[in-house]
Amino acid sequence: MLLCSSVVAAEISIVGVTEKKALLVIDGGKPIWLAVGESSGGVKLIDIDGDAAIIESDNKRETVRMGQNARLAGDTASGAESATLTADNVGQFFTDGAINGIAVRFLIDTGASFVTMNASDAKRLGIDYLSGQRTMMATANGNAVAYIVTLDEVRVGDITINNVHGIVHSGDELPIMLLGMSFLNRMEMQRNGETMVLTKRF
Repeated sequence: MLLCSSVVAAEISIVGVTEKKALLVIDGGKPIWLAVGESSGGVKLIDIDGDAAIIESDNKRETVRMGQNARLAGDTASGAESATLTADNVGQFFTDGAINGIAVRFLIDTGASFVTMNASDAKRLGIDYLSGQRTMMATANGNAVAYIVTLDEVRVGDITINNVHGIVHSGDELPIMLLGMSFLNRMEMQRNGETMVLTKRF
């Protein structure tokens, strides 16, 4: 969905960057390429800075990096929903959650740009990932084909987020789903020793 010019964009994310263009998703809609200086749906691409794009909406500018989400205008919702996680014996945070209403197990990974899963998990969740945007990902075994998708709903604890960007690796080498920054960027993350509290920002 692309917004008409009279509607202020609520949420923008960057899913691809070249030297002079950025691939934007506006309000969970279909990815669209914008060149520097171009506008769509009230969103203007001002400049490219490495793997980040400088975007403007409603006279507000923000630098957004690959995989991040930004809310440039409009009211932000109260962050009342939260989840409390406890680290395991090696300091990693695992949590039970759900994607599109189906139970999953996540590893919290701030180094992952997206909610990430393998092809078998995507099939179990009923995600038609082959219809997503094809891309290449660097893995321990070299480059691999992956697909950018939109997850209708991701839930952790009391937190529910809609239209979350995910990425599906075409193989099955990824042993567990990663709860990456396409979800975590919409949280306040507070860690105190072995405890982490996620609180929904918007």
